[in-house]
Amino acid sequence: MSPNVWIEHYRLISTGAGVLFTAGLYCIFASHDLIRVVVGIEMLTKAVTLMLALAGALTGRMATAEAFIITLIVVEVVVIAVATGLVVGIFKHHGSARVKFIKRLRG
Repeated sequence: MSPNVWIEHYRLISTGAGVLFTAGLYCIFASHDLIRVVVGIEMLTKAVTLMLALAGALTGRMATAEAFIITLIVVEVVVIAVATGLVVGIFKHHGSARVKFIKRLRG
């Protein structure tokens, strides 16, 4: 995408990022399933990635924005891998990936 496309459609892109962010928050706070929580975290990071790209295009600093986006993707992959490992471990131990099993943990 050329930077002009970002600038011409910044309202649409920022609205889409806002919808993604809101849907991610809803998945995290309203869900009782851990897999949906992980998907919500993924949606939040995608919204932040989209806003970083938009900010870089609007300010003319795409190189800096791309560096931040690559760093965010690396951090996101690590977080999602750890979270998915925890969900799989909870599923193997309890036979379900529900949030109520985490609430009963003591330690």
